[in-house]
Amino acid sequence: MASGDSKLSGTERAAVLLMSLGDEMAADILKLMGPKEVQKIGGVMANIASVSKNQVTTVLDEFVQVVEDQTALGIDSEARVRKMLTKALGEDKAGGLIDRILMGRSSKGLDALKWMDPKAVAEVIRLEHPQIIAIVLAYLDSDHAADVLALMAANTRSDILMRIASLDGIPPQALAELDQIMEKQFSGSNNVKSSSVGGVKCAANILNFIDSSVESEVMDDIQDTDSELGERIQDLMFVFDNMKEIDDRGIQSVLREISSESLILALKGADEVLREKIFANMSKRAAEMLRDDLEAKGPVKLSEVEVAQKEILAVARRLADSGEISLGGKSQDQYV
Repeated sequence: MASGDSKLSGTERAAVLLMSLGDEMAADILKLMGPKEVQKIGGVMANIASVSKNQVTTVLDEFVQVVEDQTALGIDSEARVRKMLTKALGEDKAGGLIDRILMGRSSKGLDALKWMDPKAVAEVIRLEHPQIIAIVLAYLDSDHAADVLALMAANTRSDILMRIASLDGIPPQALAELDQIMEKQFSGSNNVKSSSVGGVKCAANILNFIDSSVESEVMDDIQDTDSELGERIQDLMFVFDNMKEIDDRGIQSVLREISSESLILALKGADEVLREKIFANMSKRAAEMLRDDLEAKGPVKLSEVEVAQKEILAVARRLADSGEISLGGKSQDQYV
């Protein structure tokens, strides 16, 4: 973590706040978070070396301000949630989000997989039917699913990904049967006709996180089997070079969420156009420091660059999913 008056990222601010609250209260808060949030914040907490008094004061002041701006108004009506989100996002776009919200509250079996190491998940589902594997991976977060898919047999990956891309709603009964296979208790909402898990975009997101060599192999297999599907997946993939298509405000939002070290590594593998776009969205002093750091940085492994780029892409997708930025490009209509 940066020291002094350096600006903290959102994750660093959360880590400082939790550590300021004390072990017992911090533990109670962490219990309410998902596996990815716990892992991310926990990693930052474990690596905190020093935090200045000014940084702690600033974090606490910001938290108090946010709390004071909140009201006691709560929304606990499923019908109202459905109506509100559908009106805001449209029926098609809201469908998957609503299903995940309402079904996720009781999906104990599938949610348990989100806490498991990719190797453990792979062992659990390795011998299942490819359709079952596809449903499980579609339910996981894309980066988690990518790690699991990479552990599947090479000759099954493209088949699994094509099944994910072809998923078009999963009846609660099918999810219940899946839960029985996992020997976990599952209770779905009677109001949900199907869960919008999977689809072409889900397949594209998983490929975005997988190693480049595996990605090329899987895409080649899909193109050979179903060229039209392969093109649809390819069109929806968002790679690091596509960061050029994000507007300035979006770039600034992404930069606030990532560490300088990740940015330096990621830009080692970027072209000059993208570098200049990043520089243009920083203060003059910060841009000069970044240029100096890039020049001073010696040769780095391609694998390290790819990891850093995927970390930044994950932030960009999260911000896009929450509606804070638009990823732009030829699939822009998927995000606005």
